[in-house]
Amino acid sequence: MAVPVRVRGIGAYAPKRVLTNHDLEQMVDTSDEWIQSRTGIKERRMAAPEEATSDLAYAAARQVMERTGVTAMDLDFIVVATVTGDMQFPSVACLLQDRLGAKQAGAVDVAAGCTGFLYAFHLARTLVASGVHKRVLVVAAEVLTRMLDWTDRTTCVLLGDGAGAVILEAAAEGEEGVLSSHLGSDGSLWDLLYFPAGGSRTPTTPETVDQRLHFFKMNGQATFKQACGVMERACQQALEDAGLSLAEIDLVVPHQANLRILNQLSERMGISAEKMVVTIDRYGNTSAASVPMALNDAYEQGRLKPGQLVLMVSFGAGLTWGAAVFRWS
Repeated sequence: MAVPVRVRGIGAYAPKRVLTNHDLEQMVDTSDEWIQSRTGIKERRMAAPEEATSDLAYAAARQVMERTGVTAMDLDFIVVATVTGDMQFPSVACLLQDRLGAKQAGAVDVAAGCTGFLYAFHLARTLVASGVHKRVLVVAAEVLTRMLDWTDRTTCVLLGDGAGAVILEAAAEGEEGVLSSHLGSDGSLWDLLYFPAGGSRTPTTPETVDQRLHFFKMNGQATFKQACGVMERACQQALEDAGLSLAEIDLVVPHQANLRILNQLSERMGISAEKMVVTIDRYGNTSAASVPMALNDAYEQGRLKPGQLVLMVSFGAGLTWGAAVFRWS
């Protein structure tokens, strides 16, 4: 029989530097009105020059560990969701494992774009539910501002840096914790969101640099068309697997990609403003870190209360999507 799993705590980290829409007006042909009307973003955070993804991951991990009293030696495994590692290898998870001093913990990265946290969450849940591991640290961290073409106003205004972390652990028998987690993908839509060069298909050369192929690329219109549909279906599946209705959910924590997507999801599913967590105006799209950062925001504002049912949902590069339901304890 599967071991019950609970979310022990939440933590996050947002870099200190704030990049506003007005700042962007000085950098690229855009305006505060244009950005807000199309995305809902007012500002985003940028990592300091000396900060890499593992630094953000460490800050978020330390916060959740301090809040819960979990020590490095209590951790059995570490999963980091990111597409902006410090380097191609080793993994951010291994760098984090060393810095934390979690000497007995396995460590691995998960790359699923903006759905990365939900993928890492699902993996951690299954590791604990299997009985193989007792306590898993899940971190999502991105430094996306290093991957942007600052001459492309359609993408450079969207993304920000940040990290979020949770700890999943075995729960007491009969305790409600993680009730469901559902993942999906459609690789035929890989070219909606991608990073063209630097891999084995198109290795780095002077020509790829000149052609500006080492930046984030997105088909915005096609991505928008897919987003609400896949997130709605993911929510419905996760709710069905948990044996719950949307009316029983207290908080919905969606990926913060675009305010228009969030509004459309709310309208299609009938999610009230009181239930929806929205942080995109202050952080922009932080990819894999988006959902845990929003969950932490709800926690710090007192919106996340013991006993509440939470629905998390995201979509991302791949194309990937996922959702999960848990009861906060």
